[in-house]
Amino acid sequence: MCLQNLLSILCFVLAISFGYVSAQKCVDSMFFRPNGTYDTNRHLILSNLASNVSSRDGYYNGSVGEGPDRIYALGLCIPGTDPKVCDDCMQIASTGILQNCPNQTDSYDWRSQKTLCFVRYSNSSFFNKMDLEPTMVIGDLNSGLFQGDLAAYTRTWEEFMNSMITRVGRTRYLADISPRIGSARIYALMQCIRGISSMECETCIRDNVRMYQSCCNGFIGGTIRKPVCFFRWDGSEYLGAFGDTPSLPPPSPDGKTISTGAIVAVVVSVVIFVVLLALVLVIRKRRQSYKTLKPKIIAADDDMTSPQSLQFDFMTLEAATDKFSRNNKLGKGGFGEVYKGMLPNETEVAVKRLSSNSGQGTQEFKNEVVIVAKLQHKNLVRLLGFCLERDEQILVYEFVPNKSLNYFLFDPTKKSQLDWKRRYNIIGGITRGLLYLHQDSRLTIIHRDIKASNILLDADMNPKIADFGMARNFRVDQTEDNTRRVVGTL
Repeated sequence: MCLQNLLSILCFVLAISFGYVSAQKCVDSMFFRPNGTYDTNRHLILSNLASNVSSRDGYYNGSVGEGPDRIYALGLCIPGTDPKVCDDCMQIASTGILQNCPNQTDSYDWRSQKTLCFVRYSNSSFFNKMDLEPTMVIGDLNSGLFQGDLAAYTRTWEEFMNSMITRVGRTRYLADISPRIGSARIYALMQCIRGISSMECETCIRDNVRMYQSCCNGFIGGTIRKPVCFFRWDGSEYLGAFGDTPSLPPPSPDGKTISTGAIVAVVVSVVIFVVLLALVLVIRKRRQSYKTLKPKIIAADDDMTSPQSLQFDFMTLEAATDKFSRNNKLGKGGFGEVYKGMLPNETEVAVKRLSSNSGQGTQEFKNEVVIVAKLQHKNLVRLLGFCLERDEQILVYEFVPNKSLNYFLFDPTKKSQLDWKRRYNIIGGITRGLLYLHQDSRLTIIHRDIKASNILLDADMNPKIADFGMARNFRVDQTEDNTRRVVGTL
């Protein structure tokens, strides 16, 4: 009965998410025969599109083939994109469109991948054509509605967008930041393809704005995509498209200005003092927590797998992650940052490094080492070890290549990989993992933080429950408990 209830709840959540992220970009009006000449030409032009775009200042259009098998393709990255970042974005967009639009003769994709890039192909020339359909409208439900004076927010939003529309046609691209609405700001980005006129660009973007007003009024973020233009807004910066916007200091009351040198001297002095004071306090706190933490973990439970056998030295993990390189960074959570690493025996691992400013990191670290080391189940992420050295607190897990369920579930492109067979398998795996924690493990564990971002997916898309920092250990006969603070997924 417990298993059936959990299955029902998870099915309901996934069904809602499936409907929300659905967005069409494959034009289903015409189809081609798979493995034919047109399909071969499609793979040829899309496989070379990334290099053509990144080597031609972020824009390329061309065609391959003759007669009915001729295919036209266009690709672009927003201005100022690093060629390597542009190439990566185009590669991912081209591969995705080949996989998700298997036999449509006309498809497009606006892809956000460290930058914004665009890919389109068709069996007819579209380079100077004003195509407004099909449209993809995505209101960002994760950002939620604006909390505050909604009338003021809507008024500022509309005035700001109208101002941008009058400017975007000249360059076909514009990223700008609105005036403040209380403590909030709107970050908006508009992009048109080069082949359409400035008036057509304004018309396309204006149509996108009207669509927002009819579907997503009040949302902090969202995107609207058409074959010739793209529009996105959000409550924070994204894609590296927005520079700093420092404001000038106000004049002094007597009308005299304060010299730049005096301002710099005061600011630098204050910053140095604050940094030194913070450094002293952090070092003292870390030393105290380290002294108390290590004995508690190692002596936490006599029947625990020997912690010494799970310990890694810091130099090994530093080498495995290339000194915790940004290139190996997989993500960041409340606990700290996670890096991909390669151990000397060529085992791939995920290395979770405690953030020094994490308020609850020490307790969560202890929780993970003491609890997860005792758990063995195919639907739970496996803890390989930990490191307590040089004031570092690090956890080492098995590497799970397909990131989290959240990564697929809320992405308008990747969600197509979650067909109902896979979704059912994921639901069953999560349920089996929870059932093991609640009934079948040596300990009775209540996870308290089950959410899509804490469900990892292995190479075969099998789910693994992760992040036991907030877990609570129950006695065998215990059915309820009290907590001093609100934690977990709310």
